[in-house]
Amino acid sequence: MKILILGASGFIGATVLQRLISDGHHVTGLARDVARAANRHGHAAWVKADLSAMTKPEDWLPLLQDHEAVINCAGALQDGLSDNVAATQETAMLALYTAARQSGGKRIIQISAGVEGGGADLPFLATKRRADAELSRSGLDSTILRPALVVGRNAHGGTALLRALAAMPMVLPLVYAASPMETVSVDDVAEAVSRAVTGSISGDITLAAPGILTLGDAVALHRAWLGLRPAPRIDLPPWCARPVTIVADLAGRLGWRSPLRSTAMAVMSEGVIGEQDRPAPPFPLRSLRQTLSSHPAGVQDLWFARLYLLKAPVIVTLSLFWLLSGLIPLAEPARAAAHFQPLLPPAGALAMLLFTCALDVALGLAVLVRPFARRALIGMLLLSAGYLLSATLVEPALWADPLGPLVKVLPSILLTLVALATLDER
Repeated sequence: MKILILGASGFIGATVLQRLISDGHHVTGLARDVARAANRHGHAAWVKADLSAMTKPEDWLPLLQDHEAVINCAGALQDGLSDNVAATQETAMLALYTAARQSGGKRIIQISAGVEGGGADLPFLATKRRADAELSRSGLDSTILRPALVVGRNAHGGTALLRALAAMPMVLPLVYAASPMETVSVDDVAEAVSRAVTGSISGDITLAAPGILTLGDAVALHRAWLGLRPAPRIDLPPWCARPVTIVADLAGRLGWRSPLRSTAMAVMSEGVIGEQDRPAPPFPLRSLRQTLSSHPAGVQDLWFARLYLLKAPVIVTLSLFWLLSGLIPLAEPARAAAHFQPLLPPAGALAMLLFTCALDVALGLAVLVRPFARRALIGMLLLSAGYLLSATLVEPALWADPLGPLVKVLPSILLTLVALATLDER
């Protein structure tokens, strides 16, 4: 069967893609960065597209002509520079359903969520609920799958946060530690999709393994999986998370997809529980313990868990370093410009100072904006190398300066390399 997968390069989508290819289907993935997706999943065809821009039926018709089924693994947690929740999860989907009917009917498999409970009125779940309802009314051959918290070999979003919390040193500080939680293996989600593609299951199905955990239980299981000793847990009141949530929401406006944003915290406040009034799939689902034990952790998992929560402080530290290096010289421009006078006249030295300060400030701001972050980090490396080389040639005595103006550039270069190494989200 020829199948189109939306969000095929994501956490769930990539696993579904590999499963369907192994089943013998011809798969086309939709992704924003098709070059990267093709490098990682070369057995699929790829089409570059942004769902938030595919809001009319005619945007979908050319894609649907060559495919018999569409699987929607895409989603957006919260509005931000990189995401438009309403356009991605509702407007684009309604256009898809209309185009599917105009194409003579296509099988649609929707990876949705439990849309009742905590955060039900927030855009993330409200748009999913309206899109699901329209799909059910559309008359199309459709299946809606509602997974609980999805856990797998890889990690993204909430599952990445679980690992990071589990790897905290000495103590485990948790908000909503007693919140109930159900999980499902990403491989079981792929199994359900595989069966829905062939028509062996259909309807509106909840995917949640038997047994209800708490957030504290899930973190403890992940800590044991990472090979770390048990640690005492500190249950924090909800207000402690509010400052972090505010910062995470601001970061979301700049394109960073933090699992600590207000939508995720609102959902977690009441727990992640599958909707019990919907049928379960006709095959057993693996528990969290079984899911983790089927993929023993390696040292790379421990590194990821320990580095995950350091990523934001690293980016912010680099931003402050470059902003201050660009602004502080402006307090005494004549004195700072003197470093350029061995090469330039006084007016030229001042102009060069203002130019380099502007570059520093621009890089310090750009690194905070997710779509520009990689280029900003590379710019920091190049400019740092330029500063070191030029200063060594013109004023080598700065290497011996007690304040270490050149020596301090070296750790900033190393921190920039760490930021580049950890920049990718999935």
